[in-house]
Amino acid sequence: MPGPTRERERVGEREQDSQAESTRTCPECDSENVVKSADRGELLCDDCGLVIDEDNIDHGPEWRAFNHSERQSKSRVGAPTTQTMHDKGLTTQIDWKDQDAYGRSISSEKRSQMHRLRKWQERIRTKDAGERNLQFALSEIDRMSSALGVPRSVREVASVIYRRALKEDLIRGRSIEGVATSALYAACRQEGIPRSLEEVSEVSRVERKEIGRTYRYVSQELGLEMKPVDPKKYVPRFCSDLDLSEEVQSKANHIIDETAEQGLLSGKSPTGYAAAAIYAASLLCNEKKTQREVADVAQVTEVTIRNRYQEQIEAMDIHA
Repeated sequence: MPGPTRERERVGEREQDSQAESTRTCPECDSENVVKSADRGELLCDDCGLVIDEDNIDHGPEWRAFNHSERQSKSRVGAPTTQTMHDKGLTTQIDWKDQDAYGRSISSEKRSQMHRLRKWQERIRTKDAGERNLQFALSEIDRMSSALGVPRSVREVASVIYRRALKEDLIRGRSIEGVATSALYAACRQEGIPRSLEEVSEVSRVERKEIGRTYRYVSQELGLEMKPVDPKKYVPRFCSDLDLSEEVQSKANHIIDETAEQGLLSGKSPTGYAAAAIYAASLLCNEKKTQREVADVAQVTEVTIRNRYQEQIEAMDIHA
């Protein structure tokens, strides 16, 4: 095995080669747009197509692939690291199938051996209580994220927030589920994914009051800068659930913009504000929905919708 000195020399040689390639010019057209061919390892001019050097060392793989599926099947690297697993995905996975590499069933002796290996694999994946805590919390975040239908990026952010809370010892005296849920809610707000506290509490195993209290504590201790939620982000989803047209959606956004400029949004719940604007827009566009229907979708009370609705139509000088 080559020593570290030899490895550094090779890295230096590759850097020199790349610098030399970037400074070379084409002898035919004097162009500096000299590139290296990915499939043949040739140095060629991107403007006139002249092959300048065909004896370059190709540092790429020895195999060739012509589409994405071939490239994935021939690649010998593992899955990318992820924050959503307690060991970041850098672990050994033992397949649950009792088959060999050719798909043939293995013997009963081998089966019992693989069963013992799987059992010990699960035991040694977590070496202490902190890792077991993290494993349980990240599995809860993944479960709730799936139930809420949020993208992968939100799960990654929520996992990072929980890891920071665990590192700062903010879990002490609080439930793992509560901190995990508050991390997910904070991630939704940071990524601009409209999910209300009521929706998050529905898929969680803790009460809404505890989630809100833990969220405020974690965001304050970690210095998370949270901007107020824009009610317009709820409008597309609520309109879709109510089966309303694009016209109603556009009108609701217009109502929110005009009334927010007059200061009506200050101190109001964004979900209730968006629900009231949708209710007003449905009346104006002759696609009437009852207050109960809108309230059920937005998970607010009918009283909230009536109050916000009255304020909005008065601000816009609309006579209902």
